[in-house]
Amino acid sequence: MPTRVKLVAMNKSTKPMSKHATWAWMLWDWAEQPYPTIFQTFIFATYITGAAFIASGDVDLLATQLGWAGAAAGLVVAVAAPVFGRRADTSGRRKMWLLINTGLLVAIMIASYFVEPKPEFFLFGLALYAIGSVVQEAGFISYYAMLKQVTNSGNMARVSGMAWALGYVGGIILLMTSLVLCYLPGHPVYPNEEDALNIRVIFLFAAAWMVVFTIPLILFVPEIAKTELSKKRESVLDSYRALFKQIGKLWKVNPDALKFLIASAIYRDGLAGIFTYGAILGTIAFGFSPTGVIIYGVAANIVAGLGALIGGLLDSRIGTKKVIVISLIGMTFAGSCVFIFSGLGSITYWVFGLTLTLFVGPAQASSRTFVARFAPLNREGEIFGLYQTTGKAASIISPLMWALSLTAATAAGFENATLFGIIGITAVLVVGLVLLLRVHPEPRVIE
Repeated sequence: MPTRVKLVAMNKSTKPMSKHATWAWMLWDWAEQPYPTIFQTFIFATYITGAAFIASGDVDLLATQLGWAGAAAGLVVAVAAPVFGRRADTSGRRKMWLLINTGLLVAIMIASYFVEPKPEFFLFGLALYAIGSVVQEAGFISYYAMLKQVTNSGNMARVSGMAWALGYVGGIILLMTSLVLCYLPGHPVYPNEEDALNIRVIFLFAAAWMVVFTIPLILFVPEIAKTELSKKRESVLDSYRALFKQIGKLWKVNPDALKFLIASAIYRDGLAGIFTYGAILGTIAFGFSPTGVIIYGVAANIVAGLGALIGGLLDSRIGTKKVIVISLIGMTFAGSCVFIFSGLGSITYWVFGLTLTLFVGPAQASSRTFVARFAPLNREGEIFGLYQTTGKAASIISPLMWALSLTAATAAGFENATLFGIIGITAVLVVGLVLLLRVHPEPRVIE
């Protein structure tokens, strides 16, 4: 599943919380899983970059254009994230905005059903992919901000982790259902596969999934109470002023913390790139069939979950920064091997591609832990908000490096230019690793 972080603001209250509200909030992670799993990675992205959409050139050109679309979406998110974050905290309408973004994602998934496997529909599909990426990120900001509403200091970490686990499980169920109903021989949904209806119907199934499993959040999660701040209208310019003031303050009191935020923003975008372009790489560069992509996706979700579990156990024993460094080194090695040994065929991607996903979970979980260690008492939400904002600001890097790598390989006349995309993603991880090595392993807590 695509790369994302559950933002944990340390609420010192131990007051009892509604179990219905807590479970309903967690279930939204399960509800939104169709977008990262079905659309961003394993089915829709590979569908619109398939041979049926080629008007001229080859599939490498389609993959390159998908990268440019992702870069454009990342740029929009980077520019708008400070406003999204501030409004989620101050508007008193977190739930409303989350539901609006949920509705937009459902509409995008329904619209995707009408993307027929013809070249003239490629730009339509590309636009849906890019717009959906922006809407999803906007939804996550509101969703993360609601965590404190449904937990207390005694169960916050457990609830966040369980929600993350629900997302992985949801992804596996979605992929297995799609495999059985729409891909395997004798599948019962549109067995003649005319106009790719067996694939397109999955998008309607995904939309229905999100609607059904969002209902508990509608019913049981309360809206945030309005504050005096929510009554004041804050301009877009004011939102950016507040952001830069926050960054300047952090630089003065804890430069190592700011260095980490910058380093993690870069390598976390590399983690996102692994999942975003992983299925496309398997399909185009290594010749995976649609069925093979689904099976690989199930394996990747399982391996990523196991990696997160192992990383959590090691974190308290060897240190948080060491877990992240080891994970980034492991991913750099695995990514390089995907490129170096590509001549061996699909076995290379099964071995080293899954090795990449093994290290993604520990890097994600330990990054959040590292921030929690230097976050100031009663101001954790402020720092985690900046953590989210810096991550979104860097979200253009992996799509840009992917697109540039493919463009350069195509211009140089290399065959299988899509394979060079892994070079761009690995380079992002290396830059993040180099910057991380300059960070003190235990930044002091901000006073």
